[in-house]
Amino acid sequence: MKGPVAIVGSTTFGTTLGIVLARAGHPATVITRTREEAEELNRHRCHKRFLPDIPFPDGLTVSADANAAIAPAGLVIIAVPSDRMRENLRAIGGFVAPDMALLCVAKGLETPGSRRMSEVMEEELAPEVHHRICVLSGPNLAKEIVQGMASSTVIAGRDPGTLAEVQEVLMSDRFRVYTSDDLVGVELGGALKNIIALGAGFADGLGLGDNAKAALITRGLAEILRLAVAAGAQPLTLAGLAGLGDVMATCASRLSRNRYVGEQLARGKTWPEIRASMDNVAEGVNTTIAALALARKLNVEMPIAEVTHRVLFEDLPPREAITQLMSRPPRPEW
Repeated sequence: MKGPVAIVGSTTFGTTLGIVLARAGHPATVITRTREEAEELNRHRCHKRFLPDIPFPDGLTVSADANAAIAPAGLVIIAVPSDRMRENLRAIGGFVAPDMALLCVAKGLETPGSRRMSEVMEEELAPEVHHRICVLSGPNLAKEIVQGMASSTVIAGRDPGTLAEVQEVLMSDRFRVYTSDDLVGVELGGALKNIIALGAGFADGLGLGDNAKAALITRGLAEILRLAVAAGAQPLTLAGLAGLGDVMATCASRLSRNRYVGEQLARGKTWPEIRASMDNVAEGVNTTIAALALARKLNVEMPIAEVTHRVLFEDLPPREAITQLMSRPPRPEW
């Protein structure tokens, strides 16, 4: 792939990808919302808010000029929260050319409408670039990746040539990249697993033990499989990195924002209180709303998502949510 990489969004993951790419010899520019933020990041040569101990390599620059950063790029990575995806696409849409590969790394669904991020991209970007749209998902905790720890991910798209180009740029001996043609499965696996992570946080915060947590995760995976397949996903995708792999990392790690939110809810804090204390976005909260709307549309039962929504927005105590799940009528596992 010719040209540098432009990364829209100075989020933790966006900055991480910029650092990793620059270390590997791919010049990259992180695009910020304001000139003041760009000047601060360039002055300190690190992201003091999100990654204070990780210096920027020489090949990484920061700019608030989206046109100047995107114009020469061969790959444009969109690394903004899902609830800001549409506004960012509108801001950069005029700079994107048909010969550029586009990679979305946000793991969420839009509310209202329950649209996947690739669907939002197709609505906001010119038709001639649609075949170049890819998405990324997998067990990818940013702080482990930026520290050089081994990780794997999967990118999905409709054009095999574009997937091969993006795979070649991202691949390294510490970041293994697989490809998939299942956009629906990869996107829904990455988004819906955050709901399960909230539930795993309930189990940790309530001290319910490993048996209960394992059961909740497994039944949660069954829920997201039902919904994803009903939406058109390939079932095997949910057994891969974007499904089971991401579930394992997000439900177990102390680095997981969504697991943290669930744990804090179980300890008596409200969602507004938790949100005010966080620097980063917990995508699982809005995804719970969008997933239930999609489930109603597709007539899919999601009891774990239902009680999680009630804990977040209707003051249902997490312990009562677990009791309700355990009191459901008996049924076959499959």
